[in-house]
Amino acid sequence: MGIYSGSCHCGSVRFRLEADLDHVRVCDCSICRRRGALLHRVEEEALELLTPLEDLTTYQFNTKQATDYFCPRCGILPFRRPRTAPHLWSVNVRCLEDVDIDAIPVERVRGSRLS
Repeated sequence: MGIYSGSCHCGSVRFRLEADLDHVRVCDCSICRRRGALLHRVEEEALELLTPLEDLTTYQFNTKQATDYFCPRCGILPFRRPRTAPHLWSVNVRCLEDVDIDAIPVERVRGSRLS
């Protein structure tokens, strides 16, 4: 288990994460393919928001069950509430400091098959 600092590109959105980065998820749905995020799901208490959610921009599409949170200044997605597990956070591991993303196993997810 590690504790990581994370942020968007411009630093307006900051957070801390406690997690065992034993894998990342890569989804093949239309939005995930385009944004290229590497996601890791964690329980609510594992993510400490240092920037209030009200300061972020949200996006919902299709069933409007998932919520994507973006920095309104630089447009980076640091985390989201996934449709299939809205009680969890999916954190974009690319936003974490000092993480060797090439050393983390990748789990492929077939989000394109959800209706």
